[in-house]
Amino acid sequence: MTRLQHRHRVPHDSARAWLAPRNDVVVERRTHETSTSSTFEAHVGPFHEWQRNVELSVDTEGHTIVDEIVTYRLAVPVWGILFRPALRHHLRRPPRAEQHQPWWAPPEALDARAATVLSVLCAFAVVSGYLGTLITQTLTYAADQFGAGTGEQGTLLAIVRIGVLFSLGIVALADKHGRKRVLVGALIGSCLITAVGAVSTGMVWLGVSQTFARSLSTVVVILIAVMAAEEMPAGTRAFAVSVVTMAAALGAGLCVLNLVYVDAALAAWRVAYLVPLIAIYPCLKMARRLPETKRFESRQRRVAAASGPRLKDRIHWRRFALLATGAFLWSLFLAPAAQFLNEFLRTERGFSGILIAVFVLATNTPGGIGIVVGGKLADRHGRRIIGAIGIAGGVLFTVVSYLSWGWPLWMASVAAAVIGAVAIPALAVYGPELFPTSQRGTANGGLQVVAVTGSSLGLLSVGWLADQLGGLGQAMAIVAIAPALLVVVVLIWFPETARRELEDLNPSDQEPDQ
Repeated sequence: MTRLQHRHRVPHDSARAWLAPRNDVVVERRTHETSTSSTFEAHVGPFHEWQRNVELSVDTEGHTIVDEIVTYRLAVPVWGILFRPALRHHLRRPPRAEQHQPWWAPPEALDARAATVLSVLCAFAVVSGYLGTLITQTLTYAADQFGAGTGEQGTLLAIVRIGVLFSLGIVALADKHGRKRVLVGALIGSCLITAVGAVSTGMVWLGVSQTFARSLSTVVVILIAVMAAEEMPAGTRAFAVSVVTMAAALGAGLCVLNLVYVDAALAAWRVAYLVPLIAIYPCLKMARRLPETKRFESRQRRVAAASGPRLKDRIHWRRFALLATGAFLWSLFLAPAAQFLNEFLRTERGFSGILIAVFVLATNTPGGIGIVVGGKLADRHGRRIIGAIGIAGGVLFTVVSYLSWGWPLWMASVAAAVIGAVAIPALAVYGPELFPTSQRGTANGGLQVVAVTGSSLGLLSVGWLADQLGGLGQAMAIVAIAPALLVVVVLIWFPETARRELEDLNPSDQEPDQ
């Protein structure tokens, strides 16, 4: 239990504000009140326990003294160490009459359950971020040891993505047997299979092991997004996606740190494939705090109580076709832009492994700003306009970076990371939002298949074009046509889903009495 004690000397006309309930990080309700004191408990907030006591008194000079004692137990496992300093600073300010969230908080207050779920999902996202970027960061070094060229690397990356077909079947199980069980099993399985890549004897072995490992890590990514959407309030779904994405980016950044030592020996890249084994025990321990989602449990109760034919929801195929088009066009550009970056920096710009690590961390880390801003803007102002702006700006500066040298390369990469990241939460939340609970996992698995098809085609196309044109920059400029079309699709045909409950978007999920 944390206890904070504050004393403020304030003008008499502003003292009464401290006796009002908070409506920010925590939504309070008053449990006791006198003319000079108030006691509050949490109505909604990321706390297992919360109490705030305020007393007013007057000093000899006529100023009002505010004595405030706040005791709470935070419901933010793992990440509480980051949350507490900002919370302490915020609580030194008086409550406001209108709702006011600090910049680091979600647009709406989360309850203890939602805060715990989001925290655990973010921890899992760190691991999935590492697993998802591992082949990208190490392939150029593995190819160097195995004597493979750019075309062969593109082929391997495309083949690895075929594993998403396995993920489609696995993620469909989450619609029948629950999100939690499938999520945890896929996460542990991906860590174990990834470790097999450490003893690869050639590109085939590495490709096969990564095919299965990536299929399971894809399941993890899908189910993290599904669970976040099903547990978060309507006004915070994009924010939740942005936070999970930042956590995944942290995992990707940890993977990038492997580049510090990969130049030390020809086979040093293999160590990076053993690192996920360290995450298995902590993930199993954190899984105990992760409940099954309320919406899945509600669906199961309705199925059990239904008389007559078994409840069966169908995928909204027009929505699926629309989102599939978007996923295909976006992946066609995004996958080669990310996957060939290390190859581009090493072979066309002469970067060493350490310099590549510095470049990736220095240019991608500011993208966290775009992710947070994009999540909040998408919840407040809508998904479509924010998504379109992020796509257009991110793609433009990505192409510029692939055509640049020296400091313009660095500056363009930073701009691409920050602006492009704005689109991530705005677009990523559509998949979980636009399908009913009974089909949410299957539909998002299908979208992932389409996305991987686009990424595979993009990788093969850019690899071939780079060989024909003599550089990756020209190839990236050509495939940028795909996201340009996506901007038009998003602005004209994508629906607006911000601040709408999932049951409103999917009427079949409504309770019978609604």
